[in-house]
Amino acid sequence: MRRTVAFLALGCLTVGMMALLGSAQMDKSKRPSPPESASCDLGGGKTITTDYSSPRLKGRKMIGGVEPYGKVWRNGANEATTFVTTTDLAVGGKSVPAGSYTLFVIPNPDKWTLIINKKTGEWGIPYKYESDELARVDMKLSTLPSPVENFTIAYEKTATGCTLREEWDTTRATLEITPK
Repeated sequence: MRRTVAFLALGCLTVGMMALLGSAQMDKSKRPSPPESASCDLGGGKTITTDYSSPRLKGRKMIGGVEPYGKVWRNGANEATTFVTTTDLAVGGKSVPAGSYTLFVIPNPDKWTLIINKKTGEWGIPYKYESDELARVDMKLSTLPSPVENFTIAYEKTATGCTLREEWDTTRATLEITPK
């Protein structure tokens, strides 16, 4: 009888420890590239929301180094970056209907190309979703005066919509977004 009770107690303790460890691993804020979010209020209840994981430079050359030029990048870390719009948009002149999408980017020294993909829920890379692409749009690049340690996606409100802004290291990539 004691043996059975000891066995059951050990089993309960093991299951409890596994649950505790599992919940600790689910806390995404503890990741080296923690979750971030950016949004733009277009007025009238119309919004854009982007969720991504923000990697850190940590002394590395990422774009054009660890992440080579000319190759699709997940536009952050961990799960692929999401882009949700509650209204139809023009993104860099391309039509994007209201809905949920995934963002990828192809960085190059002279321009970044944003990929808006209809497939959602994937981890991010390797990129094998060409058949699900909605649009590819070139982003404008500029050089920042000092390096940005944390990859950042943000929106700036404009008179006609929002400017999507991505910054990392000394690179800023921007793209105009307007409601239709």
